[in-house]
Amino acid sequence: MYNYALIDELNIGFAGGLSIITGETGSGKSILLGALSLILGHRADTSVLLDKKRKCIIEGEFNVSGYGLRDFFNDHELDYDDVSIIRREISESGKSRAFINDTPVNLNVLRELGNRLVDIHSQHNNLSLSGNLFQLEVVDEVAGNNSLRSLYAARYREYTTLADQFSELMEKAGQAASDLDYCRFQLKQLSDAGLSGGEQEELEEELQLLAHAGEIKEMLEYSCSAFDRDENSLLALLKDIQSALARIKPFYSRIEGLHGRIESSLIELRDISDELSSLESKIEFDPGRAGFVSERLDLIYSLQQKHRVNSVMELIAIRDQLEKRVEEINGYEFSIGEARKKMDESRRQMAAVAGDISKTRIAAIPVLEEHMVSQLRQLGIPNARFCVKHRKLEDFTGEGIDRVLFLFSANRQSPPMELSKVASGGEKSRVMLGLKSLIARTKALPTIIFDEIDSGVSGEVAGKMGGIMKSMAAKMQVINITHLPQIAGKGDQHFHVYKEDAGNVTRTRIKLLATDERITEIARMLSSDGLSEAAMVNARELMDIRPSGL
Repeated sequence: MYNYALIDELNIGFAGGLSIITGETGSGKSILLGALSLILGHRADTSVLLDKKRKCIIEGEFNVSGYGLRDFFNDHELDYDDVSIIRREISESGKSRAFINDTPVNLNVLRELGNRLVDIHSQHNNLSLSGNLFQLEVVDEVAGNNSLRSLYAARYREYTTLADQFSELMEKAGQAASDLDYCRFQLKQLSDAGLSGGEQEELEEELQLLAHAGEIKEMLEYSCSAFDRDENSLLALLKDIQSALARIKPFYSRIEGLHGRIESSLIELRDISDELSSLESKIEFDPGRAGFVSERLDLIYSLQQKHRVNSVMELIAIRDQLEKRVEEINGYEFSIGEARKKMDESRRQMAAVAGDISKTRIAAIPVLEEHMVSQLRQLGIPNARFCVKHRKLEDFTGEGIDRVLFLFSANRQSPPMELSKVASGGEKSRVMLGLKSLIARTKALPTIIFDEIDSGVSGEVAGKMGGIMKSMAAKMQVINITHLPQIAGKGDQHFHVYKEDAGNVTRTRIKLLATDERITEIARMLSSDGLSEAAMVNARELMDIRPSGL
């Protein structure tokens, strides 16, 4: 640990078994937990920096062998080592970086690994005793139904996704149903119009022709007459010129080229005359046709104005969209039926797994009740009763279809009631320790840390709590922060946290105590009037150290 809170630099190693941490209030014991929480994935900011000009580094070394974590390392593409190193760095700017075996990871990955390595129980965690989720998690740990719960979680996610999709489909269908009549009306208008591409331009051109038919016919007749119908028409005169030039061509060779050009012009002009005559013959004013074309264009214009477009092709596109929309609306009934089938099948599968989980939970309840009654009686509550009330919920939750409620009574005459309503602070501490000791037997977890779980107890009960922690430590690493000498005496190793002043600077220090130092520290905890001989003797008794010569 480097540059964290009141700690400039600290190296500390916890062995297996039960490690005890003691120290005066405010000495910095919570700083150690804060630092540990950082490498377990908790958030941090620059407030943790002792020197704001340097970064903070916290590193932890964990023996992870035997806990089935190879798949975790493989899944996250991390190098596996039986002794793995987790490191957290907080820069001067507050930026955080996390590493597992020197590979950068995000906080979610760090937190996931941390949850599988260390369980930190602080004093305020006793409040979670009354939480339904915590109580259900305890039952699940005893039931050992992790694989079933993982399967259920997948089934639940699938079902909720399908249910959301079904609700969305129903909402769309409801909205679409109200739009159906309007869509059908608009579609009928556009379909009845029988629109075709290029129609508008052709009709506009035809209407122009019909509107000026008289003038056009008159001008074409005039042109035809000028070309060929009068005695002095253009073709007649040009033919006379051709004949005149033909007479002089034999003896005036220079005219031959012009004669040929006039002959070619005469052919072209006759062709023009024929086309004009043909066009003139086809021009007729038809009032009925003019009315039809005008009405047709009025319909097109009105549809364009209604749909706010400028062309027939855009109207055709809208018509096609309306056809698809009507088809889609009509198809909602089928889609809803199919979606309902999928959702119902998913719910059936989810319910089957939830039912299997319920069976494991119900089977685990007697085991939990028996263990807790035994533990609480050992911890100085001889008339303790601990019951788990189970009921089925009306609907599924992310945890299944069960709810459990812990009931407790410390007295013969009082029926078991909700733990949060009847248990004192000391009783809650003992209940929590009993639960943790049971979970430790069923859950493969390397380390558990208790932060003053002994709050509210003392004397013989404290000693028994220490004994339970000692038995837990036979299977896992247990670290306990305590103010009670009865518990401190049970430790396999003992650390003392204290503050040290050097000039104007205060630093938090931690020291691993030798046997004599442990005796002195526990004696100090026992006596408020200094280190009396009686306190020293009592400390040795708590540590089970017999006087030499006996």
